[in-house]
Amino acid sequence: MIRILKYGEVKNSEIFSRAVPTVNVEAVVTEIIENVKKNGDKALFEYCRRFDHAQLSTLQVSAEEIDEAMTEVSPDLIEVMKKAAANIRKFHEKQVRNSFIINDEDGIVVGQKIIPIDRAGLYVPGGTAAYPSTVLMDSIPAKIAGCREVVITTPPNAEGKVNPVILAAAKIAGVDRIFKVGGAQAIAALAYGTESIPRVDKIVGPGNAFVAEAKKQVFGKVSIDMIAGPSEILIVADGGTDPRVAAADMLSQAEHDKMASAVLVTDSYKLADEVREQLEKQIPQLLRSEIARASIDNNGKIIVADTLDAAIEIANEIAPEHLELCVDCPFDYLDKIRHAGSVFMGRNCPEALGDYFAGPNHTLPTGGTAKFSSPLSVDDFIKKMQYTYYTRSALGKAAADVAKFAEAEGLTAHAKSAVIRTEADRK
Repeated sequence: MIRILKYGEVKNSEIFSRAVPTVNVEAVVTEIIENVKKNGDKALFEYCRRFDHAQLSTLQVSAEEIDEAMTEVSPDLIEVMKKAAANIRKFHEKQVRNSFIINDEDGIVVGQKIIPIDRAGLYVPGGTAAYPSTVLMDSIPAKIAGCREVVITTPPNAEGKVNPVILAAAKIAGVDRIFKVGGAQAIAALAYGTESIPRVDKIVGPGNAFVAEAKKQVFGKVSIDMIAGPSEILIVADGGTDPRVAAADMLSQAEHDKMASAVLVTDSYKLADEVREQLEKQIPQLLRSEIARASIDNNGKIIVADTLDAAIEIANEIAPEHLELCVDCPFDYLDKIRHAGSVFMGRNCPEALGDYFAGPNHTLPTGGTAKFSSPLSVDDFIKKMQYTYYTRSALGKAAADVAKFAEAEGLTAHAKSAVIRTEADRK
């Protein structure tokens, strides 16, 4: 059963701690990456046999398989995904950056160009659930940024098929190519390339501990979005909150993973007790009740604070992936929130809106990294290139200052490179 803690009466270690995975996967992942680097597709086919029990003759999903998937997914779900994609596009199109140029001094031009990365790789997990929402959330910003190619890797089932809803979402999002490979081996293939799978410039998307470790190991060879941890939700709620709603929202993240974290912070003892009761009623009703039970028992907390302002400070310290403000006037508190991945405002805004439909991205910083990290965005798929132009006359005015600065650092060749061009002008 979930614990109720009184803020100020227990140690901070109890308030802010959570269980963390202890499985050591580093050596296993290193071996997988080296094997893929050395043997390419041969290693990928072997891992598909070993881990997915799939006997494949080709890794790329064919156009016929994608067309077939569009007929297998219900038209209603196709329409919902199209609506969600439109919302995601509308939100992310506002993130597009523009290049700039500064030319307000004679003979000097400086500027910055915004350039999309050439190729983005999206990892879509298989395992206990299919996540077409991840396809939309991670590929649409890459397309808006202008990436030349967006590719997906995702594990096949034992029949060598990819979940049709994943393929349908990829079609809606405009993904260019899809490959049947999962796990750390997929990350290695995206980072180094194989005969079938192209090397990408950036890898995004969630995964299990092996995927996370692989992303960590290939970082530097390619860029990555983040090292994502288990899902998190923190709800700041006042006494007017429906306890059934608060419990349901906590369980919306608890059902993701046994390591997920669901926390309620409230200024009402009455609500705390009622939510605890509701959790016990609702958990047995869930399809993934065993997962939710473990998450709530291991990482769930209900924290009672003296005031809502104190509750906000607790939220800022935890820096959750998802933060719900279940209060009457949520915009009164928004400016007080400093650290959260995504904030859901008011009593009619469940976190599930953000997972699927509203438009803001659902790939968010976890594990307290919202203190210094941001949600996935168009910015993740661009790079900035700067440039400088000086005329001879403009350099002549600046050369002495450049030389003085360089000599202060003991770099006389730097200094000479600035003044040598204009020495004749001073004679």
